[in-house]
Amino acid sequence: MSTYIHQLPNWPRFTWDSEALAKQLAAVRLRQGQLIGRMQGLGFPQQEEAVLTTLTEEVLKSSEIEGEKLDKDAVRSSLARRLGMDAGALPSADRNVEGVVEMMLDATQKFKAELTAERLYGWHASLFPTGRSNMKKITIGAWRDSAAGPMQVVSGDYGREHVHYEAPTADKLDAEMKAFLTWYNTEEKIDPVIKAALAHLWFVTIHPFEDGNGRIARAIADMALARSENSPQRFYSMSAQIRIERKDYYDMLENTQKGELDITAWLEWFLGCLDRAFNGAETILAAVLEKAEFWKNHTAAKINDRQRDILNRLLDGFEGKLTSSKWALIEKCSPDTALRDITELVDLGILQKDDAGGRSTSYSLSTS
Repeated sequence: MSTYIHQLPNWPRFTWDSEALAKQLAAVRLRQGQLIGRMQGLGFPQQEEAVLTTLTEEVLKSSEIEGEKLDKDAVRSSLARRLGMDAGALPSADRNVEGVVEMMLDATQKFKAELTAERLYGWHASLFPTGRSNMKKITIGAWRDSAAGPMQVVSGDYGREHVHYEAPTADKLDAEMKAFLTWYNTEEKIDPVIKAALAHLWFVTIHPFEDGNGRIARAIADMALARSENSPQRFYSMSAQIRIERKDYYDMLENTQKGELDITAWLEWFLGCLDRAFNGAETILAAVLEKAEFWKNHTAAKINDRQRDILNRLLDGFEGKLTSSKWALIEKCSPDTALRDITELVDLGILQKDDAGGRSTSYSLSTS
């Protein structure tokens, strides 16, 4: 039978090699500070756009890691409304999307608030508004109980799951979570980024809920990272990078769970992943600046609300090809109106017709 770290006599007394991490941690903290400085140097509209884009990615990718694909426009719309930003003609979100957004914003916008069991129960209830995970009824807003059986942490498609480790039994959860929450809410002489990495690992090891533990663990890490910056503004997405490195993420979790309480390797991976997440922020920054430059260049153009909405969707990364029929569907207008809107933008040199013609005619932003 495997021995997991939560079964070791000294659990949860984690140790790590500070000297081995010092150079990597210093480099990550420097990049973190430089990124925050650059983003905060943007104009207010660009800052808002960067935060909205980052949080959208965070919500989408954290769910994707668990195999759930949310609608990007609905997530962006929900975030925009809750942040007091213009959502334009984006669709309203269903309760499932709203719940994930509620949790993420509570974690990042109220990062100074104490993390409590009641707060975590609220996050969990937000993630599962119907009381079900897929077709299965689960316990909501409470730690899992023994009726659910052993809690195995798995990845992979249904029927082909890979078991990475088994979490502590239900009868230990009250004590385990009390210890975790006491530690999290206590000021310590450790770097806040290291605390984010520890919090992620510790919570996901306990796995106190029947489902949603990964998303909540990542929200806790985001909350700790916000504390490390003393700012609710999010300019990079850790979950987006973990989604790219999903296999390595689960392999590292499995190896750590089956190892010793020296978690230097986990911390090295977390710091490396965070550093690579900053690269994604550079992509977001470039897109925000490109969008600002686009509207600056076309400030004098006579553009109606439908056209503005579609152009913003294209600038934000429209999925698939833009056709007149999609335009009409999105903007809830007639095909003739859609074609007229498109033709006007083509005549202005803002849109261009793609190479494929005929019934498959599609359009994209002009590159000239």
